[in-house]
Amino acid sequence: MTIENTIEDLDVVILGGGVAGLGAALKARETGRTAVIFEARDSAGGLLDNFTIDGFRFDNAVHLSFATEEKVRNIFDRTPYLTHPSDSYCFEGDRWLKHPVQNNLAPLEPTDKVELIKSFLARPSALAGDDYESWLRHQYGDGIAERYPIRYTQKYWATPASALSTNWIGQRMRRAELDEILFGAMTTQTPNTYYTKEMRYPKAGGYKAFIAPLIADADIRTGHAAVEIDTAARTVRFANGAQVRYRNLVSTLPLPVLARITPDAPATVKQAASELKATSIDLVSVGFNKPLVKDLWFYIYDDDVLASRAYSPSVKSPENVPEGCSSLQFEIYSRGEESSYDGEALKQNTLAALEKMGIAKAEDIAVLDHRVLRFGNVIFDQGMEANRQCVLDWARGAGIASCGRFGEWDYLWSNQSLLSGYNAL
Repeated sequence: MTIENTIEDLDVVILGGGVAGLGAALKARETGRTAVIFEARDSAGGLLDNFTIDGFRFDNAVHLSFATEEKVRNIFDRTPYLTHPSDSYCFEGDRWLKHPVQNNLAPLEPTDKVELIKSFLARPSALAGDDYESWLRHQYGDGIAERYPIRYTQKYWATPASALSTNWIGQRMRRAELDEILFGAMTTQTPNTYYTKEMRYPKAGGYKAFIAPLIADADIRTGHAAVEIDTAARTVRFANGAQVRYRNLVSTLPLPVLARITPDAPATVKQAASELKATSIDLVSVGFNKPLVKDLWFYIYDDDVLASRAYSPSVKSPENVPEGCSSLQFEIYSRGEESSYDGEALKQNTLAALEKMGIAKAEDIAVLDHRVLRFGNVIFDQGMEANRQCVLDWARGAGIASCGRFGEWDYLWSNQSLLSGYNAL
């Protein structure tokens, strides 16, 4: 039998079984086309998947929904959900402040508040440059910027603020207002100014339950990691030896990976793709043998705590933990696809952080798990957009519809990623 005869012919081949790939498969079904999703892992869901240890369920990093699009809500709302206010907190040194920190300075010492407000009043009247650090100093003044967001940026993006563009900000960063800063310096009774007032999360099954209807309706082949795409022959080869020929190809693979596994991609495209950087995420997941956690999520500014933020699966839904227990998951970021940390050292650092923050002691721990996600967030390095466009233009010309957070190489939430896949066909 020739190799040619072993290649399966398919209409729509979708690489990646995350929310974007599932969105593309939905569009195919609605338009009467036959689509097959090929997923490298042994289960679908991608970043929206989860894992369970001794009755404690943890998502792959933090996920909460505030989707407004009718198409998305029609899918997500099939799953019974809980609603949470978007209240969050910040930890610095020995105290907790409400988020956003610049509007909630009341817990600080009076001398600190005076210096930070004076710095805000003396902030630059114009941007010194087009980088994120300049934007922060212009918004908040040097004192607040250096103490909080510049410091946090290095932890979260694993990249200096001066090296980042501002194209990702959107509603994610609260603009500074004098009235808000002054009011929050005098009282802790401040309003919630988060960009959404309500967060939704499934009652059972983790965040993945929101996309369970899409998974149930899709033709998904797990254990198929794409290792080579031949755009001339319109074929995909997988690590397990399977090969398919496609009429239409949808890729949710990260753009650098897509370029790497496509031998006929031009050298200029491969170079541009290699310049695109994302963070990887070390997840340290902690299950407690008692109900210790009450806050949905919080940010951590201290340099000696390697995690930049943590959130509580048990607050998101009590079904995520055994009865009478609680949980937290900490996120630690590295620049690039490989972690910069030792897993055991991260566990110990997290345990020390729990004690420092007054949350828990070693005897309260029932589960302590570490694992790494190769791709977490796209890094908006200055000049990134030109490299991204180079790769996207090539993919489009080669007949590849690239979609999703890493296929578009953009800061997309789950609802946006679903629609990115849906609109790819």
